[in-house]
Amino acid sequence: MWRRLSTVMLAGLLAACGTEAAQDQPSPVETTAPSASAATVRLYTSVTEDTVEAVVDGYQDAFPGTKVEVFRAPTGELTARIAAEQREGGVRADVLWLTDPLSMQQYDADGLLAPVPPTAEAVVPPEYRSDTFVGTRILNMVIVAGEDVDPAPQSWSDLADPRFADAVAIPDPSFAGSAFGALGYFAQDDDFGLDYYRQLAENGAVQVSAPDDVVTGVAEGRYAVGMTLDNSARTAMENGSPIELIAPEPGAIAIYSPIAVLTSAADPDAATSFTDFVLTEEAQEAIAKTGWEPIRDDVAWPHDLPQVAPDWAAISDQQEQLLEEYRAIFGG
Repeated sequence: MWRRLSTVMLAGLLAACGTEAAQDQPSPVETTAPSASAATVRLYTSVTEDTVEAVVDGYQDAFPGTKVEVFRAPTGELTARIAAEQREGGVRADVLWLTDPLSMQQYDADGLLAPVPPTAEAVVPPEYRSDTFVGTRILNMVIVAGEDVDPAPQSWSDLADPRFADAVAIPDPSFAGSAFGALGYFAQDDDFGLDYYRQLAENGAVQVSAPDDVVTGVAEGRYAVGMTLDNSARTAMENGSPIELIAPEPGAIAIYSPIAVLTSAADPDAATSFTDFVLTEEAQEAIAKTGWEPIRDDVAWPHDLPQVAPDWAAISDQQEQLLEEYRAIFGG
């Protein structure tokens, strides 16, 4: 079973071995009810709109007295807003639901995040949670190719091959959290490193903003191949785009999307209640129906891929350095 295997083993996997049997049959999450009958949860998120709407609708059906106010933006814009609010006296969100753990780790380091609710331990493997934030879904970075590209790339290294000169698109890690997660993986892996991005740049690779932009460019024939998310590619293929999704060697880059309650939450009970709900079977099924791999193993997911992942904790203090080195290669 390839699902959620990593060639870059996370330290938490070793600890997980002793509890593997228990995780095979996750306990149900009992969502904490908000303490007030008219509570409000202010959610800041970079998660795709349809996924957020599906989960929020489900939560408000379960707790009709609680209102969820959503501010949604790409990772770069959301980061800028949070930084501005910090300068102005404090983050006004109650819950953060982000795209990648690297983006969340800085807020943990700043002491902004409350402890993870105990319910998370029952359903989320240890490699997808920390003391203050917990994974909700898996994003898989893959290769997308035009269906007429023959031979199609079979490995990440192939994107730097001269046969794809001036024909590769990659998303900007300063803009998209998933691209930032991929940067972390390549920078850490001995077979790639930041030299991989230098090779891409020397081969004429083009930086675009988001994974969706990569898919659009490949579908329109402006690029032959690119780096994108499996959800983006799969959605485009279902809509008839002439592209192919490839899980490259050594694997799709698995990036978990974390959620956290802020220590400054106006209503901690309501914020915890929403976070608990995202981990319920109902919410996880809603996440899967919008095209994302659920974090829970007991929720059906038909698109298993070979996967790799970085050691998130090991690169948590290298974020600014990684982005600076990346910008030195691709600009921006």
